Amino acid sequence: MRKYSTHFIILIYLLLLSGFSGCAKKGGSSLSDTALPVSFWLTKPDQSVLFQKQTIPLAFRADSTTGPIIHIDASQTFQTIDGFGYTLTGGSATLLHLMAAPDRKALLQELFDTTDNHISVSYLRISIGASDLSDHVFSYDDLPPGQTDPMMEKFSLAADKVDLIPVLKEILAIYPSMKILGSPWSPPTWMKINGQSKGGSLKPTFYDAYARYFVKYIHGMQAEGIRIDAITIQNEPLHPGNNPSLLMLPNEQAAFIKQSLGPAFRQAGLDTKIILYDHNADRPDYPIQILNDPEARQ
Repeated sequence: MRKYSTHFIILIYLLLLSGFSGCAKKGGSSLSDTALPVSFWLTKPDQSVLFQKQTIPLAFRADSTTGPIIHIDASQTFQTIDGFGYTLTGGSATLLHLMAAPDRKALLQELFDTTDNHISVSYLRISIGASDLSDHVFSYDDLPPGQTDPMMEKFSLAADKVDLIPVLKEILAIYPSMKILGSPWSPPTWMKINGQSKGGSLKPTFYDAYARYFVKYIHGMQAEGIRIDAITIQNEPLHPGNNPSLLMLPNEQAAFIKQSLGPAFRQAGLDTKIILYDHNADRPDYPIQILNDPEARQ
């Protein structure tokens, strides 16, 4: 995904709306002139207020002339939202794991605790194998040149057991219902046309092997007490310039889904979601091309 500076100042008006039953009128009419039970946390750009719960209630008025009117129609629903969060990179997990235990606990409480005055992150994205922000490049089935392992007999999560898995377990102890999305930056190099961690494409002869790789990963994380709610098939599939990375065109992703990944998930009885096109939002043609394939769309 696109990377941004960590030095922004974020203005958050986090409205956790509850009790709307009976407060909205069918058809999108404005709310009545009344104060509603709304919890309101505030962060100011000058940092004079940092994520503090406010005690003054928010009053919604039907005749407001000072700003835009929000119309709420409780009879209509659209997309569902699984949660709000960000990526826990391998680099971040390493730094967290290096912290003193009391400091790490305090930070994780601030991020993931669901009680008042905590950020209450509810969704995490992690890398399947190394990302370009890990301290070294690895997959879960690295082999000497010339060797292959199509049945995943040498698959191992050992690299993630150093930092990522211990940190995830501490997070899940704070928020057990956390939803986790896994995304790979590259398959094992022996599956790739160029035989390298950077760039290249997935060999069609290893589609089934790579599908087994995903299944092994999900089962392996489950054995550690970590449920993977969803996976994407490739981080930034049109950007093979990172290390690690992979070029995966939409016709290749569609073929991999319908020929190998979908059947492998079905056979393994997995309900893990498959999410298309883990990249920037300027290429809607990529996921649409895959979804237009009826076999892949399943």
